Amino acid sequence: MSAAKPTLIIRCFNDLQDYTTRFEAMKDFTSNRDETTPDEVWLLQHQDVLTQGQAGKPEHILLHSNLPIVQTDRGGQVTWHGRGQLVAYFLLDLNRLKWHVRTLVSFAEQAMIDLLKQYKIDAYAKADAPGVYVDGRKIGSLGFKIRRGRSYHGLALNIDCDLTGFQTINPCGYAGLEMVRLQDLLTDYPSFEQLCDTFITYLKNTDFFNDLVVKSE
Repeated sequence: MSAAKPTLIIRCFNDLQDYTTRFEAMKDFTSNRDETTPDEVWLLQHQDVLTQGQAGKPEHILLHSNLPIVQTDRGGQVTWHGRGQLVAYFLLDLNRLKWHVRTLVSFAEQAMIDLLKQYKIDAYAKADAPGVYVDGRKIGSLGFKIRRGRSYHGLALNIDCDLTGFQTINPCGYAGLEMVRLQDLLTDYPSFEQLCDTFITYLKNTDFFNDLVVKSE
């Protein structure tokens, strides 16, 4: 008899979240979990912030402003988070799921592509530049940390955010990379709450998890 698929808890945070607080919570969750701990996905919006990847180069921050800069342990270079952007953090036991890191990255990219397809947006991933793109412009970013076979950090999908923060950096380390939002592509675009609901439905229809519990925080 095959083993039961693991439970997935989805936590939806209603208020804007401080980046450092969530970052520390992710690390604590990952350090304290064991082989029986349910996996979690956290859906949220951050207060405006720049986050620098583990090997991030300071020269990719082009203009210093009043935006806080937080050094993180995820992969990748500098990016911006803020209101109007769906952030999904994947706190998964990759060993239990029998996933490799590439499986996780592909899952996150495909999730964004599939979500956008539901709004008739044709998005795609690039083998040499992680993330999701529409007509050469980047709409979704991702970066992960794996510790003892368990993941944290995740993806960020632009809905109707202010793009000013991206204009102070080389997004994800790429000079001249143009960012785009659902707002730029659709006359009637989904709200953060509507996109969260779409994402939850998407996760419910995957084959990776046996039981899915949604909690509002």
